[in-house]
Amino acid sequence: MDYDWNKVDEMVLALLSLGIAEEDDWGARAWKSYDWDVMDRLHAKGYISDPKSKATSVVLSPSAVKLARELFDRHFARA
Repeated sequence: MDYDWNKVDEMVLALLSLGIAEEDDWGARAWKSYDWDVMDRLHAKGYISDPKSKATSVVLSPSAVKLARELFDRHFARA
């Protein structure tokens, strides 16, 4: 099956907002328990810190936190 990987990336970014543990003016930290290819693409797009580290979480940039919450509301909120 052929997938729209941009949509997959959006869904994972939206779901990352569920796992935000810490947030400040520099961004937010979220658990990195998603597909590695998706996490690499989100890193390449500048949304998250490099997932290839010993840390169990990644840092979302402030703009990624805002976008993640907007995407979550758009795709998962009830009307």
